[in-house]
Amino acid sequence: MRKVATALGAGTASLYRYVTTRDELVALMVDAVNGELGYPRPTTGDWRADVLAIGADLRALYRRHPWLLDIQPGATGIGPNGVAYLEQGLAALSPLDRPAGTKLEAVAMLSGAVSLFARDEASGASGATPDGRAATARYLAAVVTPETYPHLAEALSSPPRDAPAEDLFERMLGNLLAGLLGVR
Repeated sequence: MRKVATALGAGTASLYRYVTTRDELVALMVDAVNGELGYPRPTTGDWRADVLAIGADLRALYRRHPWLLDIQPGATGIGPNGVAYLEQGLAALSPLDRPAGTKLEAVAMLSGAVSLFARDEASGASGATPDGRAATARYLAAVVTPETYPHLAEALSSPPRDAPAEDLFERMLGNLLAGLLGVR
């Protein structure tokens, strides 16, 4: 509350004239930021492209507002812009002949997967950088043998994909959602 009050040039106590709790303030902040997504928007009819576009939008939102990563999903309830996000996700999946509940679950998984990508990027964790990935690869090469870790050794013997992080993001999201929805 103090940080928000300071940013607004107001006293902390004055915020309580507008909101009754910190959670209410956070819910309003989350919904306001979700409004930056600008949903609903027209879809193309290509479910995969439309869902990946939503994923890219959400990833960009997390990059602009990393504090969102600290908010637990469902902790703030849902506001009008959150509803618009869900509608956009369901509109993107509308070409698929799948139950509405399955589509809603896929939209929820999209949100969670994008959050994990964004959290990894924001953390600056060594695995999120080329140097970190190289260090992990060196360690695995030193400890993994077909005798000790046969499945991992087989996976690591495949040629690596030297794809940019954006390709990984799109490939992983696309494959996750295709699997959840039972489509190609």
